[in-house]
Amino acid sequence: MKSTIQDKTKLVNSVFSEVYNKYDLMNDIMSLGIHRIWKNKFIDWMNPSRNSSLIDVASGTGDIAKIFSMRSKNLSRITCVEPNEDMFNKGKNNLINFKNIKWIKSRAENLPVDENMYDFYSISYGIRNVSDINRTIKEAYRVLKPGGRFMCLEFSKIDNELLNFLYKNYSKAIPILGKYIVGSSKPYDYLINSIDAFYNQEQLLELITKNGFVNVEYRNLSNGISAIHSGWKI
Repeated sequence: MKSTIQDKTKLVNSVFSEVYNKYDLMNDIMSLGIHRIWKNKFIDWMNPSRNSSLIDVASGTGDIAKIFSMRSKNLSRITCVEPNEDMFNKGKNNLINFKNIKWIKSRAENLPVDENMYDFYSISYGIRNVSDINRTIKEAYRVLKPGGRFMCLEFSKIDNELLNFLYKNYSKAIPILGKYIVGSSKPYDYLINSIDAFYNQEQLLELITKNGFVNVEYRNLSNGISAIHSGWKI
């Protein structure tokens, strides 16, 4: 089990070290720009207020933290957590002018912050990449304040048969695009395989509930290509 976790951690780290410099460009191409709409809907549902606090895990290039900060008039307190050195430096540089945002290089399974610290925990397109999803969700519960909210945005399972057929066929072209734009198809082979292997909406809801959160629910985006899950700590 330990070697399997180490293998996945090493694989994911190598994937993001290959794609970090053109990560946002590839996201725009792969989703035809729709990922930006999904991320705004994610923040819409969070509805952050001024002076709220957020820990954003697997922050990548920092887009969720940026939207959250701007929605709260840059008066919120935000901690971005990113395990990959290259992505960490890219995201930190992207948000260098946001004085209310600090960065920590850490894995999601072991956050170096105190318990009961944050109003919101967010993880966007990162939870399927962690090596231990139960431990990750337990850590989210630990660092949230009582009354705090867990929010997850992730690729999910499409609830429309025709759209699913089209999406599956489109997905086959993504590694080819990756080879052309990034110079390697391997990271995008991993991307497609990780989406296929990940939980469906109900399975993820059950997992979040099992790890202590209440009033857990989800909303599909684009017929379930992505889904937002929400849960509360009491």
